[in-house]
Amino acid sequence: MSDNVSILLVEDELNFGSVLSQFLTLHGFNVTWAKNGAEAWSVIKSDRSFDCCVLDVMMPEMDGFTLGEEIKRSSPEIPFVFLTARSLKEDIIRGFKAGAHDYITKPFDSEILVYKIRALMERRAAPPKPIAQATIGGFEFDPELQTLRFGQDERHLSPKETKLLGALATHLNEVVSREDLVTAAWEEDSYFTRRSMDVYISKLRKYLQQDPGVVLTSVHGGGYKLEVISAAES
Repeated sequence: MSDNVSILLVEDELNFGSVLSQFLTLHGFNVTWAKNGAEAWSVIKSDRSFDCCVLDVMMPEMDGFTLGEEIKRSSPEIPFVFLTARSLKEDIIRGFKAGAHDYITKPFDSEILVYKIRALMERRAAPPKPIAQATIGGFEFDPELQTLRFGQDERHLSPKETKLLGALATHLNEVVSREDLVTAAWEEDSYFTRRSMDVYISKLRKYLQQDPGVVLTSVHGGGYKLEVISAAES
């Protein structure tokens, strides 16, 4: 998955930047290394073909948060990850508000960064699966009409509710990861989209209470599972 993946690494600490650039290159990434935020911004303005940016935060001329905000504004299709020693809650929240797809605090294992980048690229490359009409216990789910029918009771769903229920229904009785659900409904994974997803999951769980045999459960550390339980099991 690393082949032909183009990464802009922005790191002003020369020794660390050199080592990390070489490490990512050895793992098959095409790496462009910018030594500060202003240089990186100049590179992005002239070349918007990067698949991912890895940004330090504390840099001269333009800090990483400001750079991330500029990337989000001008090139929202380019995901970026913060890689920084700033680990306060306020900094992490600011990073996700800037549009980051991940926030990794130093010190860290470089191999973990490689796998995080690969996972991000795989999620972006995976084509969305078409959602077909589905029977979920006593419900009839029509994603095209965005409706959930239980007997004579028909409920119109929002686009986000439809996408989330579609992803869960496609994998009925299986665990669907939080990352996959967020990507299915929002096409990006961040702190704020995850918080929004929890609200929508609560709404879906309330809708599905009409049928006691349909259960939407959270799986610790895993995600969510939409199950149809038989009368014998319940």
